[in-house]
Amino acid sequence: MRVDHRTAPLLVLVGVVSVQFGGAFAATLVPRIGTTGSVLLRLLFATLILYAAARPSWRGRSRSDWVTVGLFGLALAAMNTSFYASLAHLPIGVAVTIEFLGPLTLAAVLSRRPRDLVAVLAAGLGVALVSGAFDSAWDRFDKVGIAFAAIAGAMWAAYIVLSQRTGRAFAGLDGLALALVVSTVLVAPFGLTTVDRWTWQDVALGLGIAVLSSVLPYSLELVALRHLAQRVFGVLLSLEPAVAALAGFVVLSQVLDAAQVAGMALVVTASVIVLGAQRGAAGVPGGAGPTGPTGPTAPDPTIAPG
Repeated sequence: MRVDHRTAPLLVLVGVVSVQFGGAFAATLVPRIGTTGSVLLRLLFATLILYAAARPSWRGRSRSDWVTVGLFGLALAAMNTSFYASLAHLPIGVAVTIEFLGPLTLAAVLSRRPRDLVAVLAAGLGVALVSGAFDSAWDRFDKVGIAFAAIAGAMWAAYIVLSQRTGRAFAGLDGLALALVVSTVLVAPFGLTTVDRWTWQDVALGLGIAVLSSVLPYSLELVALRHLAQRVFGVLLSLEPAVAALAGFVVLSQVLDAAQVAGMALVVTASVIVLGAQRGAAGVPGGAGPTGPTGPTAPDPTIAPG
């Protein structure tokens, strides 16, 4: 297929679908080998594949560069671990919607436009609906899962900021590859405690999740962003909560109620308003880091939770 400004959006959509279905499959792995074991498998395989592609140099780096990469790797580890922990307690559509508030708020704050701040308040209302804050049976919602999803959102925002700093300090994929090494090392001591529960099927599923959540969407978005305006990219990323709900329904048979669907619609609409207007300075949430994994305006969605 020839890639141009007309076909590039399709590649981004395929990447979004890939990330969220990867997250849905991860939700099937977490109950079997635990949160940290699942995160370790994903990060390990993503690191091996992207490190082989980037072949980053370890020499000639300043202390400041290593601090930046270390913090970036820490954010990656914390973001993925908290998100996977939320999947043990919440439907994936709910988890992604709550998590999405983090990067959305960051983008609105950076834009400093009153309209964007109002949109984030509307998104906050949407998250309240999705999480059941107005439901008479509030106790049926897992507050631990909500807390983990909120932490994942905060870490996603930190990831965006640190990805930009890494992109300025490192060429190409070097910074992302090195940060993945750091995140894998940080998660390994905890993830390896679950290794006695791993089967070959679990390892194969971990490889598939790494490809779906990191390698495939990164590759697609990297190509698409050469032909795509940031505004269009931001709007397409705004569909992630809805796609996550679809993945939860198809893979996990998770069904959201009417109030949760309405809340998700509010979040998606707010995201379109905020991210669809981004033209430069403010950063869009998420994407694989691909946007050139650490570009100043579009941090990497492929490594993002999912």
